[in-house]
Amino acid sequence: MFIIRILISIVIGAIVGSIAGGLMDKGGKGFLGNAVIGIIGGAVGGWIGNLLDTGHDWLSSIVLAVIGSCLVIFIIGKLK
Repeated sequence: MFIIRILISIVIGAIVGSIAGGLMDKGGKGFLGNAVIGIIGGAVGGWIGNLLDTGHDWLSSIVLAVIGSCLVIFIIGKLK
């Protein structure tokens, strides 16, 4: 069961990372790059959600993950 949750998180992270990549820099980073950005962005989005005390439904989680991923891409772009 634990392995399945990890695989689902990676796939959702890749989808969220692809959405954020399309919004921010008009190009993807490949499956692995999108997954890493999406997972990190999901953590950042979750942290933002906890600060703002938002609900914990799946839609707000996905929206916050995309926002967090966009923020991660923005920060990475500024560091380069």
